[in-house]
Amino acid sequence: MFMWVIPQKSLILFKYNNMELQDFINKFSEQFDDTEISVFKPDTHFKELEDWSSLVALSVIAMIDEEYDVSLKGDDLLKSDTIQELFERIKK
Repeated sequence: MFMWVIPQKSLILFKYNNMELQDFINKFSEQFDDTEISVFKPDTHFKELEDWSSLVALSVIAMIDEEYDVSLKGDDLLKSDTIQELFERIKK
């Protein structure tokens, strides 16, 4: 029998990052008017969503600035394919 041993500190960090990511996903999803919240997951390709537009992009940039105090550029959105990739960019 094989068991993974995960140090408690790593487990806490993993849980914290997942809660942080879920919070970001929730705030991200609020920028969309007609897309069901269940669609939004870490691996969602947000630019492929029917609701995605330049106006939503501006709303996402404003939300990130307000909630996370990070000035995101349009290029950051272009280089991010999924919600998690965008989240990782703002965490840097």
